[in-house]
Amino acid sequence: MKLYLKISIVGTFILIFLTACQSEKTATNPKTKPLPLGTYTECKEPRPEACTAEFRPVCGKADTDVRCVTAPCPSTENKTYSNACTACTDLKVDGFWKNACPE
Repeated sequence: MKLYLKISIVGTFILIFLTACQSEKTATNPKTKPLPLGTYTECKEPRPEACTAEFRPVCGKADTDVRCVTAPCPSTENKTYSNACTACTDLKVDGFWKNACPE
């Protein structure tokens, strides 16, 4: 009975410690950035195969291919592309906002 009590107490402390660590990660996640403002434009199918070299930066929303069990774990990231065509050639991009992504 004493062994069961000791195991329960140690398990409780470990659980509290891990919960505190997870909360700390959530509060200080450096990848959290504000979303760009403006109209979101989805990439249309079929995707472009070639683009011109014009420079009109857009902020594309790209899939990171990361799927997690715990948070924070963003499944998308904002990435600046030189223009809308270039953004939509990337198959991981769903769409974009006009102008570069906020830093």
